[in-house]
Amino acid sequence: MQSMEEVFEKIQEQKEIRKEISREYKEDLVMKDDYEKLMEEIKVLRDKKKTLENIVQAEMGSRWDELEKAKNEITTFEQMLTDIAMTSLMDGKNINLKDKNNTEYEPSYKITFKKIN
Repeated sequence: MQSMEEVFEKIQEQKEIRKEISREYKEDLVMKDDYEKLMEEIKVLRDKKKTLENIVQAEMGSRWDELEKAKNEITTFEQMLTDIAMTSLMDGKNINLKDKNNTEYEPSYKITFKKIN
């Protein structure tokens, strides 16, 4: 089995390759005349879309505010659920869940690494 350091180094190498090829791809796209024209059209359409979204959000008034509040509450409760699950896991407790329809949920773990400054 490979060490974490060996695998990490391979990931870093592949990220460099990805970065280089992505840069070449973007440069090649810019060289195409149709691409620039299409990007301008997309920008105009995005602006129109945003304008329509703002109009509908204003028309919805307090219902839109409720949606935004619900989104924030969900984020808060998801973080709280994660914190409770981690504490329960460290205490050796079972952390499976069931919803009101008796659908079972089990935890999914993911470990990521971030650069330390």
